[in-house]
Amino acid sequence: MAFASTSSITIWINPRPKFSSSPKTPSSFSIPSPKKLKKINSVLQSPSILQLPKQSQPPFQLPSSSPPESWNLFQKLCAMTLDAVENGIIAREKQHPLPKTADPNFQIAGNFSPVPEQPVSHHLPIAGKIPDHIQGVYLRNGANPLFEPTSGHHLFDGDGMIYAVKFDNGSASYACRFTETQRLVQERAIGKPVFPKSIGELHGHSGIAKLLLFYARGLCGLVDNSHGIGVANAGLVYFNNRLLAMSEDDLPYEVRVTPSGDLKTVGRYNFDEQLKSAMIAHPKVDPVSGELFALSYDVVRKPYLKYFRFSPDGTKSEDVEIDLGKPTMVHDFAITENFVVVPDHQVVFKMSEMITGGSPVVYDKEKVSRFGVLDKYAGDESGMKWVEVPDCFCFHLWNAWEEPESDEVVVIGSCMTPADSIFNESNEELKSVLSEIRLNLKTGKSTRRPIIASENDVNLEAGMVNKTILGRKTKYAYLAIAEPWPKVSGFAKVDLATGETKKFIYGDQNYGGEPLFLPRDANSGIEDDGHIMIFVHDEKTWKSELQIVNAITLELEATVKLPSRVPYGFHGTFISSKELATQA
Repeated sequence: MAFASTSSITIWINPRPKFSSSPKTPSSFSIPSPKKLKKINSVLQSPSILQLPKQSQPPFQLPSSSPPESWNLFQKLCAMTLDAVENGIIAREKQHPLPKTADPNFQIAGNFSPVPEQPVSHHLPIAGKIPDHIQGVYLRNGANPLFEPTSGHHLFDGDGMIYAVKFDNGSASYACRFTETQRLVQERAIGKPVFPKSIGELHGHSGIAKLLLFYARGLCGLVDNSHGIGVANAGLVYFNNRLLAMSEDDLPYEVRVTPSGDLKTVGRYNFDEQLKSAMIAHPKVDPVSGELFALSYDVVRKPYLKYFRFSPDGTKSEDVEIDLGKPTMVHDFAITENFVVVPDHQVVFKMSEMITGGSPVVYDKEKVSRFGVLDKYAGDESGMKWVEVPDCFCFHLWNAWEEPESDEVVVIGSCMTPADSIFNESNEELKSVLSEIRLNLKTGKSTRRPIIASENDVNLEAGMVNKTILGRKTKYAYLAIAEPWPKVSGFAKVDLATGETKKFIYGDQNYGGEPLFLPRDANSGIEDDGHIMIFVHDEKTWKSELQIVNAITLELEATVKLPSRVPYGFHGTFISSKELATQA
C-alpha cells in the first residue's frame, strides 16, 4: 500500500563564498589545465572520448600463475591460440551494437572514465577553513578500469581504486591508488584484460565462450582464479583496526593508510582464515556493540544466501544459511538494535538466460518481493519472519529501527523502478523513490509510503544516516540527488518523519557522488551536528575538489582543491586520526 506524504522543500545553490586562501597553500601549486572534451549531459545519453591513462605499476607479489616471460613453449602456444579465439569472438560481437548498459562508450564516458594513480600531494590549496573536528582521512571507492575494455563493459566492472584526502590540523593531502586485487595484478602482468567481466561481458553465447576461455587459460596455467576474481571497487569499512575494500564477488581486501596519507594494499583478507566465501559490499557495524554484520550470496549453488557476524575482535560466528529458493541479488541489508533485515527482491540470477542470448541478471515478474527479519544472534533461519512488500526493489537500505509499541520494524530505502534498469537496457525512465516501509511482525503485513511528496520528489540514491545511531530511529538521511541519472547534481537532507527536504546543489555542470556525514561529536545529542563531505567535479574546467558543507546550515565551509580529476564513484568512509593510530 502506498500513499503520498506532505513535505516542504528548500534548495541551496552552491553559493561559492569568497574564501580567503589558506596560509598553508603554496604558491607553486598548479592544477593541470582542462582538456578539450565533448560536453556530456548524461553518461547514458551522450558518449564522450574514452581516456585510458597510462598506469603506474607498483610492485606486488604475483599469485601462483606465472608472468608471460616465464611461460614455457606449451603455455605460449596455448596463449596464442586462446587469444586468437578470443579475438574472433570479439570481432563477431562488434557486428552487433552493445546495449548501453554494456557499452564502454556510455558506461565510462566523461568523468566516469578512469584516471592513473596519484602519489601523495601534500599541502593542498584550501578555500575557507577545515572544521577542527575533521582529523583523519576521508576515503571513497570507485571503479577505474586499468585497461581499455575490449568488448562489453559495465561501470561496476572496473578495477577498484580508492581516493583519499587526509586531514592534519587544517592542512590536507591527496592520493589515489588501485586496490591490488589478484585480478588486477595478473592482468597487469599479462598486459591485457583476461578475467571475465561479470556484468558487461557475460551475455549470451559470447559470454559463455568467454567463461570457457577463462577456465581454459586457468588449465594451461596462464591465470590463477583460486585466489578470487573480485574487483573490490564498491564499499569501504573500517573494522577491527583494518580498512577493508569490498565488492560482493570476493573476499574483502585490506588496505593500509600510511602515515604520509598514501595507500598500500596488504592483501585479500579472510579474517584469519575464518571467512570462506565472498562478502557483500555493505556490511554493517553496530555503533553500540562494535560488531560487524554481513551477508554472502552465491549465484550458482545453494545456500544462495548466508548471514554471519564478527565480534569486535574479529571472531566470526557460524554461518546462518538462508533458503531463498533461487539465487537473488542482495546488494544491501539493514540492522536494528535486535534484528537483521534481509531483502529478497525480484532481481535474480538465471544462468540459463545466457543460452538463449540474454543476461543472467533478470527481473522475475512472477516473484513477490519480501523482507526477512531475523534475530541478530540466531543460530539458524528457523526464526526468520518473512513479510511481503510487493513490487519493491531497494538497491540500498539507509537505515532500519524497531517500534515495539506497534510490533513493527521500519525500513528506510530507495525503491527503484525498473528494478533491473542498472543491468539491462530499458526505455522506461528510472525512478528511485525514498520510501518508508513498515513490516508488522505480528500480522505479517506491510505498508509502504514515499517520504517526499510527489511534487517535490527527486531520484535519491547513495548516501547515509548518522552512523553513530545506525539501527536506531534517525530523523535525517543525507542522499545523493541522482539527476540527470546517473550523475549527481547535489545532495538532499531529508527529514524522514515529515518529508521536509533541503537540497544543496553543486551548480552549473558540477556533479558529485555519495555524501558522507561526519558528526562533530558522537555524544553531542544533536543528530545533524556535523559536516557533509563530497567529491565534486566541474565538467567545464575538468577540475575536482572536496567540498565540506555544514550539515545544519547547508553552508559551504571549505573546499580542498585536488591535484587530479576524481571520477564519479561509489561508497566511502572516514577514519579518525585516533583510529589510524591503531591500524593493524
